[in-house]
Amino acid sequence: MSGAPPVRAFVALGSNLGERLANLGDAVRRLCAADGMEITGSSRVYETAPVGPPQPDYLNAVIELRTTLLPRELLEACLRIEAEMGRVRDERWGPRVIDLDLLTFDDQTIAEPDLTVPHPRMHQRAFVLIPLIELHPDPPLPGGRRLEDLRLQVDLRAVRPFAHSLPFALPRSG
Repeated sequence: MSGAPPVRAFVALGSNLGERLANLGDAVRRLCAADGMEITGSSRVYETAPVGPPQPDYLNAVIELRTTLLPRELLEACLRIEAEMGRVRDERWGPRVIDLDLLTFDDQTIAEPDLTVPHPRMHQRAFVLIPLIELHPDPPLPGGRRLEDLRLQVDLRAVRPFAHSLPFALPRSG
């Protein structure tokens, strides 16, 4: 783990199999317990139709965290939690118990074969943008764009409020 000063990052959560809301809560608890990160905020939970093949509707949320992990370490922590929770990757955009996507990492731009930050399609997905802007009114978007630069081509009506913010541990006081 890096000894770098903490940076602000955002992670999107999604679930459309099993107890969807409980799955999101479980992922947040696991992220809270992981070394090198501290959750500092959660959006409300939204329900949305799936992207991809026919499948159940999703519950989606975004969390804000402060982390001393490097971007790849944060990605690996998310992938490990997905695996622990039973995520199966056999169909692109298929149903899943949990999906954790690293959206932004500070204001960094990263373009590696298996790590792209900001998330390359986040500006095209209302189920990511709506919860994200609850926590960050002007998030960094792919290509150095900002929200005000976009002509939104997403259906904001397709994102339905479902539940309050996900519970998370408050920052530890020293």
